[in-house]
Amino acid sequence: MNKILVVGMGKVGSLVGILLNKRFTVTGFDKLPPAYDLPFEVIQGDVSDDATLLQTLADFDGVVSCLPYNLNLPIAKTAWQLGLHYFDLTEDVPTTTAIRQMAETAKAVMAPQCGLAPGLIGIVGANLAKRFTKLRDIELRVGALPRYPNGLLGYSFTWSPAGVINEYLNDCEVIANGHRKMVPALDGIEVINIEGQEFEAFSTSGGLGTMCETYAGQVDTLNYKTIRYPGHAKLMRFLLYELILKDKRVLVEQILTEAKPPVQADVVYVYAVVEGWKGTLLEREEFFRAYHPREIDGQAWRAISWTTAGSVAAVVELVADGLLPQQGFLKQEDIPFDRLLGTENGAFFR
Repeated sequence: MNKILVVGMGKVGSLVGILLNKRFTVTGFDKLPPAYDLPFEVIQGDVSDDATLLQTLADFDGVVSCLPYNLNLPIAKTAWQLGLHYFDLTEDVPTTTAIRQMAETAKAVMAPQCGLAPGLIGIVGANLAKRFTKLRDIELRVGALPRYPNGLLGYSFTWSPAGVINEYLNDCEVIANGHRKMVPALDGIEVINIEGQEFEAFSTSGGLGTMCETYAGQVDTLNYKTIRYPGHAKLMRFLLYELILKDKRVLVEQILTEAKPPVQADVVYVYAVVEGWKGTLLEREEFFRAYHPREIDGQAWRAISWTTAGSVAAVVELVADGLLPQQGFLKQEDIPFDRLLGTENGAFFR
């Protein structure tokens, strides 16, 4: 894999291209000109134009989609048709299911869910789980938040508004009392204390990726929750269900984006807890990191941007190096955390 097309030149997509361009021959693809001066060529085109997409992707060895979840399938289908390695950041379960079906006959890797959650958090959780002889609980938590919140929501849309609303509306797969089941998003609110500051966490869709399938029959509890400042879930339930905006996604995305634009000072919390037995002893292992904005090649990047971009870029490196399967569907929890940290871009997470 040498020539890579990165589709979607937003903040994350632009940084994915910048990171991969240090090693690969990268080209960008977007409907609009990029907002940044980028060190690689960007082709203007529309992913809804099947002919353009097929003609463009034919020149590449792999493609990384950094578009909202609802735009990924045409790219995945074209990559499957041409036998290219495919990577994306989707949290959407139906999109992943469709890609997984394609992967059964794929000539290359089909690797959706390579972002932060799903993605990095599953890799971290699986790494902790490997330390036990018998598992009891796996609890995974991620929050991408403004460092200095204001307003009742305590939030800023530094990530795709469409993706956030999708996570808040779709049911969430969990393992509870040893059984796989679906639970509503925005439910299961719990209190988390991080370094003396109180947060809430609640169920959101897609964060576990394929982990419920992987750990079925091995754990009593497996769940993923999103970390927010206290009171956020109650307000979002009011907005989506009491005001019945759940059926008007485009409108609610517009309202929230205009009300809570991105901030520069953000923080990403990654927290994983695994409990189980090591021999005859019941023990608990934890992983916690707070990731802040950082400078890359002289330019400042938000925490959510570099953690998401760094995660997918590291997976691309591992596939290119032959350290991961070269064909079929790639589960995030099958990616060894130490190998990810050993890549140029995975080193950001040390």
